[in-house]
Amino acid sequence: MANLDIEQTRNQARALLDSRIESVTALVRSRQRITELRDQLVAAERDDKRAYVQATKDGWSADELKKLGLEPAAVKRRRAAKRSAVPDQDSGHETATSIGEQ
Repeated sequence: MANLDIEQTRNQARALLDSRIESVTALVRSRQRITELRDQLVAAERDDKRAYVQATKDGWSADELKKLGLEPAAVKRRRAAKRSAVPDQDSGHETATSIGEQ
């Protein structure tokens, strides 16, 4: 067996650990950025809602805004959420019925 230099081995081990630490650090930074962007999106959606309400207070009707392509953003989200929730509820109901019948 060859003579091992303890300092050289420790330095090699540190280099391996450093590369692993770098990758997990990059992952944490990425996750932090996602959180920051989600927070910014929530704030932007809140500002959008306020601006829409202000436009209606300034005399714009919902129909006029819709003709301009400016539907309230919350309506779009609610409709999409209801559509996706209905099949899940139905399939869950069918499963419960099937289990109850067995």
